[in-house]
Amino acid sequence: MPSSLRDSVTVKIALDACRRHFKYAALFSAAMNLLFIAPMLYMLQVYDRVVPSHGITTLLFLTLVLVFALVTLSALDAIRTRLLVRAGARLDETLAGAIMRATLQQPDSGQRLARQALREFDTLRQALNGPGLLGVLDAPWVPVYVVMAFLIHPWVGVLTLGGAALIAYLAWRNEQITRQPLQEANAAAGRSYAAYDASVGSADVVRALGMREALVQGHIADRQAMLALQTEAGMRSARLTAESKFVRLLLQSLALGVGALLAISAKISPGAIFASMFIVGRALAPIDQLLGGWRSIIQARGAITVLDELFAATPPDIARTRLPDPKGRLQVEGLGVAAGPGQKPILANVSFQVAPGEVIAIVGPSGAGKSTLVRAIAGAIRPTVGHIRFDGAEQQDWDPEQLADHVGFMPQETVLLAGTIKDNITRFHAAAGEDAGTLDDQAVAAALLAGAHDMILQLPGGYDHPLSLGGRGLSAGQAQRIALARALFRSPRYVILDEPNASLDAEGDAQLTHTLEALKSQGKTILIVAHRLSVLPVVDKLLVVRDGQLSMYGARDEVLSKLAPPKKRVSAQG
Repeated sequence: MPSSLRDSVTVKIALDACRRHFKYAALFSAAMNLLFIAPMLYMLQVYDRVVPSHGITTLLFLTLVLVFALVTLSALDAIRTRLLVRAGARLDETLAGAIMRATLQQPDSGQRLARQALREFDTLRQALNGPGLLGVLDAPWVPVYVVMAFLIHPWVGVLTLGGAALIAYLAWRNEQITRQPLQEANAAAGRSYAAYDASVGSADVVRALGMREALVQGHIADRQAMLALQTEAGMRSARLTAESKFVRLLLQSLALGVGALLAISAKISPGAIFASMFIVGRALAPIDQLLGGWRSIIQARGAITVLDELFAATPPDIARTRLPDPKGRLQVEGLGVAAGPGQKPILANVSFQVAPGEVIAIVGPSGAGKSTLVRAIAGAIRPTVGHIRFDGAEQQDWDPEQLADHVGFMPQETVLLAGTIKDNITRFHAAAGEDAGTLDDQAVAAALLAGAHDMILQLPGGYDHPLSLGGRGLSAGQAQRIALARALFRSPRYVILDEPNASLDAEGDAQLTHTLEALKSQGKTILIVAHRLSVLPVVDKLLVVRDGQLSMYGARDEVLSKLAPPKKRVSAQG
């Protein structure tokens, strides 16, 4: 996909990219509707010419022409279907990547929308070759069939026009009655699926805490609410669809009766009797198709709304000037992060500076905002107010992919993904087509620095040991070491670690200290959130966070002297 399209993609732009497919599909629909007249002409000629004159040769040639017309009609129908399938593939090529980028860029508050987006997109894509769209393509030809009905006889035309108007009214009524319930049902389905996916992702915890039956009952209740809405919409739609089918069959039969009455009065030929029934059927077929596919049309329209909402909530990707590699200086100015509109800020007015090569330990009570602070600095969440500067450049002015190469982040919750150990350490760069040999060397180097190399070699398959969904297959301590190696991949200038020793044993804790010493000797800028004090010997400064605000910041020993009670300081000195 061109970068300009990728950076500004919307549903409308993506659908415009499929315009050529839709134009050709409409062109083939026009040819098909012209060829649909062939059976009518065949009946007229057979009843009006062949039967009275006993013309066997005429019948033979008429039949050959009809067979050719129907073969061409079938071929055009197949081509039209292929075009619409290719339009769906083109839409996927244009929009799927943009949806994935947008969903992965959503904050925690937008995860429901993110989980729903790709499922809604598949609904839209599948609607492109459904009966609803075929009805839309054929609908412009309804007036042509009405005109042909008037050419047969005005009364046949009146019957056709009245029938088309009646079924069009039923289609409009169907839309008015089912739109709201279907939209509510789709939204309820999205919420139900998202909640169930979250429960499945934590199935081991659910079993361990005895929550299975409670959650099952909750999900059943969600599904019952969803099914109630779907049933209501389905019942209404089914009644109106049945009414439409009754009207169509009645009108076709009435057309036969009106034609017979006109033929008895010698106002039309006997062949026109069947032609009248055929014309009425063809005039009403597209509207009937629209009614049959109305559910998919409503769902597709709802999907477009969800995707537009997703893209509106996602800041556009702007081509940024590639900045020089940072040297390690960090500035945080008036940083604030709010959980949501009208809620108390998690962080407020936090400002400090870090010189290149300094090691900063961030401490404070649980819930003070330490993890939120390092997540904002690492780019995992967007600050509400304030600035984060790397070597003087605002965080938002860096190209995100370039900055990520210089920032190694290890979150508090170890997040590993399905793939091999090597894939996780190398941040899945192999999927982007990077050289496998270079990635192997970089993965081993990061694991060695993190002290995880020997541990990895003990696993079945070593670096090629596969992890299941959610990165399952390792102990908490092993997962933390892999996450640390991933943070150190390609030797980033900034290393941000959120409680990296929370799940480590004594040996792992000692190895972490050794790793931090090695990083410090390399001049890396390190921010580490820690409750365990084993990392203090490596630390240059302490940053204390309380109630979302910066409480103290300064040299390690100076801050420690203020934190420790006087008696303990005397005891420690003694």
